[in-house]
Amino acid sequence: MCSVISRVKPVQRLVAQTLRLCASTEGSSYVVAQRRRFCPGVSYVVVPLRVDRRSYCSRMAMTRGLLFRQLFEAESCTYTYLLADTDTKEAVIIDPVLETIDRDLKLVEQLGLNLKVAVNTHCHADHITSTGLMKKRVVGLKSAISKFSGASADIHLSEGDKITFGRHSLVVRETPGHTDGCTTLVSGDQSMAFTGDALLIRGCGRTDFQQGCSTKLYESVHKKIFTLPDECLIYPAHDYLGQTVSTVGEERKFNPRLTKSMEEFVKIMSNLNLRKPAKIDIAVPANLVCGLHEV
Repeated sequence: MCSVISRVKPVQRLVAQTLRLCASTEGSSYVVAQRRRFCPGVSYVVVPLRVDRRSYCSRMAMTRGLLFRQLFEAESCTYTYLLADTDTKEAVIIDPVLETIDRDLKLVEQLGLNLKVAVNTHCHADHITSTGLMKKRVVGLKSAISKFSGASADIHLSEGDKITFGRHSLVVRETPGHTDGCTTLVSGDQSMAFTGDALLIRGCGRTDFQQGCSTKLYESVHKKIFTLPDECLIYPAHDYLGQTVSTVGEERKFNPRLTKSMEEFVKIMSNLNLRKPAKIDIAVPANLVCGLHEV
């Protein structure tokens, strides 16, 4: 690695050094994805330095003492997020999926974590949460979801509530529109936002079922998410194109739906003509009772 770096130009050397730092930092699968983007083989030496891309790695390193993992469930293209305090080992899991419960709990065990809260960003329609079953297998684990979701849980979340784990916390922002009970979870330093289905990468959640309302969703994103710092990383509940992360600044500039006026947005959303989720008839009833329905 050092011999390669010594032969590149100064700006290119900085890129390589940044990637080397990211690779050694406890972090997410996104760091791996970024490293592949920058350096498939040795081609990274010709990639120009771009601050917005490099900031993903540096921003992750700035949250000291935070362990972060981004996990994926292929059938519903759902992201599950695991966050923990590296000192106390207290941890939180976001949007866990029934089919991947063994994988998730194995990782928790391997990392020596004390899982405190399993939180769902909303009542999902495309998969069954593993929260209920996870509570049966993890002593002391609490479930959490919005009080407006209509779902049972140990903790019902409202605007401004904090989910704490060690020195870290996630702050609740109510972002209805996809459903009445959608929440966005923002890290205490506002470097990361877990947006559920409210805001996706270059997209957003649909609004044609389950209390969906296009005007509510538009207002939620613009008032509760787009008001976060430009560099705040956006981690959605789903992605269908292999994208793993975005930023508030990017989505404010490039989101093809939410850069429009509200009137245009409502028109776009009313003409999507999407098929209903394949699992909606079993997922919604199950998720209303913490994922324990007919499991």
